[in-house]
Amino acid sequence: MLPMLASPPLLAIPFPAFDPILVSIGPFAIRWYALAYIGGLMLGWWLTRRLVSNPALWGGTAPMKPSDLDDALLWIALGVILGGRLGFVLVYNFDYYSQHPVDALMVWRGGMSFHGGFVGTVVAMVLFARSRGIPVWSLFDLVAATVPIGLFLGRIANFINSELWGRVTDVPWGVIFPNGGPEPRHPSQLYQAGLEGICLFALAMVAIRLGALRRPGLVAAMFATGYGIARTVGELFRQPDPQIGFLWGGMTMGMLLSFPMIVVGVIFIVRALIKPARG
Repeated sequence: MLPMLASPPLLAIPFPAFDPILVSIGPFAIRWYALAYIGGLMLGWWLTRRLVSNPALWGGTAPMKPSDLDDALLWIALGVILGGRLGFVLVYNFDYYSQHPVDALMVWRGGMSFHGGFVGTVVAMVLFARSRGIPVWSLFDLVAATVPIGLFLGRIANFINSELWGRVTDVPWGVIFPNGGPEPRHPSQLYQAGLEGICLFALAMVAIRLGALRRPGLVAAMFATGYGIARTVGELFRQPDPQIGFLWGGMTMGMLLSFPMIVVGVIFIVRALIKPARG
């Protein structure tokens, strides 16, 4: 007797016919993934300039000039790209890249780690702030307020690329991804875009309006804590990377790396609130 073939799920959304390449001219191609990074950096640069130009948010003159942010953009871009790629290579797929080291340089093929990019950005900002005599915690606050923009765009690009999809589900909004098998899956990229992008951005803007920039380090610490929580929640729906899988107790690598961010973030929130505000 022949086995019965499983019927396709009745409640599932077919994956939209997205092309991961926005436009191509000969061998040159502009991908949505790259555009997300560029858009996040440029929109973040624009917003930080506006924040620095508003003395009321700082309780007086801002501790840096808009022109400082023009130069900081290059440092931050290098920190994001180098740190994000290095983190992915070392933490998420070291076995493969140790055997194919040249592929580690092919950033355009995708494969970036937020936690690696976070560390790379922190290092870049510390070096830049010291070279200009800028208070590093105030620079952290500015950048932290704008990072959710890039996270939102990056998660949307993940969805367009049909990558980093979620676990198998029977919810009505499950999506059948072209490279995720026949089962509907959580569109976890969109969940993360909402949590890590929209929610964290709204939190940062409200905090800033309430005077958070007058307490150096507060916005940055709130972002670290908020991202750690948002990422941990998102990991409950996201399919773990196949080369790593689940860790002990059902944890994932994303959860493991987010836990220190939550702990350190809470410590620095308390530190920022204890110290007297500027102005």
